[in-house]
Amino acid sequence: MPSSSGRTDSADAAAPLTHRSFTGAWQLLGVAATALAVGIAEFFAWVTGPLGSPLTAVGGVVVDSVPAPVKDTVIAVFGTGDKIFLFVMMAVGLVVLGLLVGVAERRRRRTGIAVLAALGLVGLVAVMTRTGADAVNAVPVVVGTGVGLAFLSYAGGRAAAPAADNPLDRRKFLQLSAGALTVGVVAGAVGRWAVSAARKVPDMRAALGIPAPVARETIPAGTQVPVTGVEPWLTPAEDFYRIDTALRVPHIDVSQWRLRIHGMVDREIELTFDDLIGRPLHERAVTLACVSNQVGGDLVGNAVWTGVPLRELLAEAGVSPDADMVLSTSEDGFTAGTPLSALTDENRTAMLAVTMNGEPLPFEHGYPVRMVVSGLYGYVSATKWLVDLEVTRFDQAEGYWTPRGWSAEGPIKMSSRIDVPREHASVDPNTTLAGSAWAQNTGITAVQVRVDGGAWRDATLAAVPSEDTWRQWSVRITDLPAGSHMAEVRAVDADGQVQTSERARPDPNGSSGWHERAFTVRS
Repeated sequence: MPSSSGRTDSADAAAPLTHRSFTGAWQLLGVAATALAVGIAEFFAWVTGPLGSPLTAVGGVVVDSVPAPVKDTVIAVFGTGDKIFLFVMMAVGLVVLGLLVGVAERRRRRTGIAVLAALGLVGLVAVMTRTGADAVNAVPVVVGTGVGLAFLSYAGGRAAAPAADNPLDRRKFLQLSAGALTVGVVAGAVGRWAVSAARKVPDMRAALGIPAPVARETIPAGTQVPVTGVEPWLTPAEDFYRIDTALRVPHIDVSQWRLRIHGMVDREIELTFDDLIGRPLHERAVTLACVSNQVGGDLVGNAVWTGVPLRELLAEAGVSPDADMVLSTSEDGFTAGTPLSALTDENRTAMLAVTMNGEPLPFEHGYPVRMVVSGLYGYVSATKWLVDLEVTRFDQAEGYWTPRGWSAEGPIKMSSRIDVPREHASVDPNTTLAGSAWAQNTGITAVQVRVDGGAWRDATLAAVPSEDTWRQWSVRITDLPAGSHMAEVRAVDADGQVQTSERARPDPNGSSGWHERAFTVRS
C-alpha cells in the first residue's frame, strides 16, 4: 500500500538509513550493543570466575548503597524475591541506557560509543572494587565492552555511510541489531547458568561424610499443633527464608575452604573443613529471624543445626579480655559484628553449623559452614559462607549493616504471629486460632488471644525442646456472631514480660507490636 508520500512500504524498508531517519532503529541498535556488551561479559565470567560478573558487581553496589528504609520496604513487598526484583530493575535500567546509547549515536557520530564506554567503565570499577577481585576479573568487562563498542561502531558507521558505499538499508539494519540483541541475551543467560552449574559441585556436597553429633537434640512429641494451615514447627530447608546480600550464591569447593580466627587473640587458628568436622559436633534446634521481618511476617524459620560450639574455638584461640565483638566475614565479603558475650555464653547456642535438618547445608543457606546464634537477628550473627572470624571491639570495627542505619547488636524481640485463620478468611462460628511465638534464650510461657478487643484468652501451648525455638499455640473460639472480626495475639516470656503493643518498624532494631488478623464468620 502506498504511504502518504507515495512510496511503498518495501521501498521505505530498503531506503538507506541516516542519522536523521528512523529513531526507533537507532534505539534498537543501542539496546543491542548494550546487551551484547553485558552478555559477552557475563559469558566470559564463566571462564574467569563469578567475581568478574558486571551484573553481580553493579547489583552489589546497589544493595550496598540502598538506605535502610528502602531495603525494608522492598523486603516487605517482595520478601525472598527481593533479588529477582533487583535484577528485573537492572534489566529495565539496561534497556533504558541502551535506548540512550542509540539516540546519542544517531544525533552525533561516536557520542553513543562514548556513552557505552562510560557504562563499561562503571561496570569495571564495580568489579574491581569487589572483595578478592584481581586483574583477571577485569577481563570479562573489558572484552564485553570491547565487543559492544565494535558492533556499535560497525553498524552505526555502515548505516551512516553515503549510499555509494553500500550502507545498510532499514531492514538489514533491524536484522543486524536484532541478531546482536539475541546473541547478547543468550550469551548472558548461558554465562550465568554455566557459572552456577559449574561451581555447584553437587557431587562433592552429596559425598560429604559428616560425623554424627556427640550431643543430639531431643525433640519432644507435640511440637506441632494439630491445626491445618499452621506453618510446620520444623521448617524444610527449601522453605526456609533467605535474606542476604549475595546476588550470586557462592559455591565453595569444600576442599579449598579455610577459616581463619585472628585479631585480639593469643594465637591465630586456621581450620580446614576436615579440621572442623573432626571436632565433637553438637545438634541444636534453633529459630532464626530476619531483622526486616514485619509484625506477623514470614522471615523466620526453625531448623535443626549441627556444628561446633563457637565458645570452644574462641577459648582455644585465647580471647583478649579487652575484646567485646567478633567480626565474621562471608566468602562474598559480607560482614557481621556479633557481641562476644553471645558467642561465649554457655547458656546460649552459638555454633559453626555444617548441617541443616540432618543434611549438609544447602548452597543458599551457607554451604559449607555458617554461623547460627540463638537470640540475635541474622544481620549481626548468621553469617553464611563463613571464611573469617576476627576478634575485635565495637569501637574499632563494624558489620555491614551498622553504618547503613541498623543497630549494632540486634537482640531478637519477643514476637507472636497468627497463622490461622488467614487474612480475610471465612470461618465457622466455632473456630480455632493458631500460630507461633518466640522469645529466644528466655522462652515462651503463655500466649494470649482476644477478639474484637474483648477479654484475653489463654492459648494452649505446644511442646518445645528448649527456649531456642519458636512455640506453637492454639485456642478454640466458640459462638462468634456472623460478620467481620479482628483477632489479636500477644506472648508472655518466662520472666513474666508481656509482649509490647507499641508498633515499631523493622529499622533500626526489629519490628514490634501485636499481630492482628481480620476474618469473617459465616452466617
